[in-house]
Amino acid sequence: MRVLVIGGGIFGVTGARELRARGCDVTLVDPGPLPHPLAESTDISKIVRCDYGANEDYTVLGERALDGWRRWNAAWPVPRFHETGVAFLTGRPMRPGEFEHDSFTLLARRGHRVERLDAAAIAARFPAYRPGVHVDGYFHREGGWAESGAVVAHLLVEAIAAGVTVLGDCPIHRIVDGGALSGSAVLPADAIVVCAGAWTPLLVPELADELRAVGQPVFHLRPADRALFADVQFPVFGADIARTGYYGFPVQPDGVVKIANHGTGIALAPDAPRQVTPDQEAALRDFLRGSLPALAGAPIASRRLCVYCDTRDADFWIARHPHRPTLTVATGGSGHGFKFAPVIGPIIADAVLGIDHPLAHKFRWRAGAEPRWRGDAARSS
Repeated sequence: MRVLVIGGGIFGVTGARELRARGCDVTLVDPGPLPHPLAESTDISKIVRCDYGANEDYTVLGERALDGWRRWNAAWPVPRFHETGVAFLTGRPMRPGEFEHDSFTLLARRGHRVERLDAAAIAARFPAYRPGVHVDGYFHREGGWAESGAVVAHLLVEAIAAGVTVLGDCPIHRIVDGGALSGSAVLPADAIVVCAGAWTPLLVPELADELRAVGQPVFHLRPADRALFADVQFPVFGADIARTGYYGFPVQPDGVVKIANHGTGIALAPDAPRQVTPDQEAALRDFLRGSLPALAGAPIASRRLCVYCDTRDADFWIARHPHRPTLTVATGGSGHGFKFAPVIGPIIADAVLGIDHPLAHKFRWRAGAEPRWRGDAARSS
C-alpha cells in the first residue's frame, strides 16, 4: 500500500514510522524546513506526564507512553527524555472534582509514586516559589520533559533509515482522487493521512467548524541564579494550573527557564503572524511576581506563540473520513499531544489500516457531535 503522510510533526513522523514498520510504502511530505518552526511539536521542551485528573483513558495511555519514552532513551545515543518528576501545586487545599485532587487520587490508586505536599513541604523542597502562595499539591516522580524539537529531528532520521521517503520542501495544495496535488504535480497514493495540525481544514474543509488554531504564549527567561531553577529543586510544574494556566520547566544548559501558559489563548489563522501581546507579557510578570519572584525581573531571551490545533472536546481526531475511506485525518493535539509520541503512531496506523483499537471511540470522526468548545479546566473561558 502506498501511503502519503501530509505533515512532519509528531503525529506525522510517528504515523509514518509505524506504517512503514507494517510494510507500507510511505512518503512523508511537509512544506519544510523540518522540524517545522511553526509546528505544534517544535520548541525546546514539552511535558511528559500521565496526570489527567479523573480521565483514566488518557492516564493509561500516558503510562504506556512513559514506558515508551524510557525505551527510546535506552535505545538512542543521546537521551531526549528527562525524568525530573512533575509537581502540581495549588493555591488552596485540593478538592474532589478538581484537576490536582483527581489526578493525585487516580494515580495513587494505580500505584504511582505520588507525594502529597503541604505549604511547608513546598517551601522546603522548592525554594524558588514564594512561600505561602501554594499550600497544597503533590510531586509525581514518574514524568518530566522531552526535548521536543530534537525528538522530532531524531524520529525523522529513524524514519528515513527505515525506508520512509521524506520530502521536506513539498507543500500540498489539494487532495485529489488517487493522491495529492503539490504545485502541478500529483503525488499518487492508495491512502492519505493528513497530519497537518492547525492547517488541516485547508486540506479537509469540512472540518473547518471542528478544528481551530489557538496561540498560547511561551517565554524563555534568563534568571540571575540558575541553581535555584535546577531540576532537583525546580522540576516540571503546573502552578495552580487549573486557575492560572501557567506551567514550566527546569533551567536548560544555556541558562533558559521556559514558562508558558495553557489557557484560552488567542484564536488565529494558522498562517497569521505569531506575536505575543503586551497583555500576555504583563500577565506573565504578574504571575512571576506573585509565585516565582526570582524570575520577576529576569530578561526574556525569546518569546513565541505556540499554536494548538484544538478539537471541540480536546480529544484527538484520529479517524478515517466517513465518505472517503482512503483518507484519514490525524490531528487535534489540543495542546497535549506530544507526550504521547511513543504510542500515537500505532493508533494512527490502526486508523489508516482499518484496525480497531481501544480508544477508537474517543478519537472517532465526530463532526457535529459537540455543540460547544470545551477543554480542561485550565483553558475554560
